[in-house]
Amino acid sequence: MLGVLTGFGIIGFVILVGYLVQRLGFLPGNSIRVMNQVAFFVATPALLFTVLSRSHPAEVFSAPMAVTALIVVIGATVFIAASRLWFRRPVAETTIGAASSVYVNANNIGLPVATYVLGSAQYVAPLLLLQLVVMAPLVLGTLDIATSGRASFGRIVTQPLRNPMIIASAAGLVLAVTGVQLPDAVFAPFELIGGAAIPLVLLSFGMSLVGQRPLQAGNGRAEIVVAGAIKLVLMPISAYLLGRFVFGLSGHELFGVVALAALPTAQNIYNFASRYQRGIVIARDTVLLTTIGSVPMLVLVAALLA
Repeated sequence: MLGVLTGFGIIGFVILVGYLVQRLGFLPGNSIRVMNQVAFFVATPALLFTVLSRSHPAEVFSAPMAVTALIVVIGATVFIAASRLWFRRPVAETTIGAASSVYVNANNIGLPVATYVLGSAQYVAPLLLLQLVVMAPLVLGTLDIATSGRASFGRIVTQPLRNPMIIASAAGLVLAVTGVQLPDAVFAPFELIGGAAIPLVLLSFGMSLVGQRPLQAGNGRAEIVVAGAIKLVLMPISAYLLGRFVFGLSGHELFGVVALAALPTAQNIYNFASRYQRGIVIARDTVLLTTIGSVPMLVLVAALLA
C-alpha cells in the first residue's frame, strides 16, 4: 500500500506545517482567509486549467465514470434528505455538507493511489473531470445563489462566467477536446501558479486546526458524522454493488472504482466553505475525519479486491 501511505504522508506533513505556522504565530491573524482567497481566485483555477487541458474527455462516458456519477447522486441525496428531515440546516450549509459527503480528494490522494496502487494515473482522470466540470459548478453555483439571496434565471445562467475555477475548467476542457497544445512559454506560467494551489489549501487547513477540536457539541456534530459515514462507508459499498451487479465490472476495474470511492473528502470543500463563510466547521471536520478514516478503509478495499 505504498501509494496510500505516500499520499497520506504528503498531506499529513503539509497540514502539520500549517498547524505549526499558526501555532507559533509566524503569520498575521488574517493569513488563513488571505491564503484561501489566493487559492480560490488564482492558484486553483490555474491548476484546474492545466489538469483538464491534458485530460481525455472520452473517458467521461466509460462504465466506471457512470458508477462514480451514480454514487455521487446517491450520497448527496442521502445527506440532503437527512438535512431536510433531521438537521434542518439552511441551503448553504446543506450544500457544504452534501459536498463533503461525495466530493473526494482526487488530487492529493487520488493521484498517488491511482499511480502506485492502480498502476496508472488515468484511472483518476474521469473522476477529476466529473468533479471539476459538473460537481464544482453545481456546488459553487448553489453557494453563490444561497449566500447572495438572489436566484434569478439570469444569475444561474451567468454563474459560470463569474467563477474563476469554472472558467478555467471550461478553458482546459476546450483545449483537451480540440487537441490544441499551447506553447511551453504560455503553458508554463499556469503550471507554476497552479503548483501553489494544493500547498495553499493544505497549509490554510492546517492553520485552521489550531485551537479547534473536531465533533464539538453545537458545531454540527450530527452532520459531520453523517457526512463521514456516507463518504467512508456508503460510497464504497454503493460503488461495489453498482459496479459488480449493474455494470458488470470485475477485477482491476472494479477495484479501481471502489478504491476511488473510498478516498477522503477533498480540501477544496473547506476552501469553498471559507470562500463563502458558510459551513466551515462541517467542511473542516469532515475533511479531517475522513482523511484519517480513509486509511484503514483503503487498506481494507485493497485487501478484499486488489
